[in-house]
Amino acid sequence: MALDGDDLAVLSSYVQDAVVKAGEIRWLKREKRLILALNRFVWEAADAGSGPFERRRAALHFDRVVSVQSKGVALSNADAVLELLAVLFEPGEDPSGTVEFAFAGGATLRASVECVEAQLTDLGAAWATVAKPEHKA
Repeated sequence: MALDGDDLAVLSSYVQDAVVKAGEIRWLKREKRLILALNRFVWEAADAGSGPFERRRAALHFDRVVSVQSKGVALSNADAVLELLAVLFEPGEDPSGTVEFAFAGGATLRASVECVEAQLTDLGAAWATVAKPEHKA
């Protein structure tokens, strides 16, 4: 769970390199909720070894969302696959701000929030994967 920018930084580390389909991003405007269903790489179980590694199905949701904007995210293409690199928080007038989802290739999703109120939930057992995401320095 994340209730401020520091918490959100920790949560971001858990979803780094998650894969999400555009059709699995939902903004429930009336409920002020943004939901992303994703397949996250289990960084907390990855060690210096060569695998196998794990991925888990998970849901990341934010409450108290006022608006959502996207750039370079083809939300109309439900099968478009996005790789989530980071979830960032830009403070506004306390406690409001903007949550930015940074995807590979420069795509972004920005959610204006009344305050940070987020939760990450794993939705089942992990499955093995031999591929470990790599990042160039």
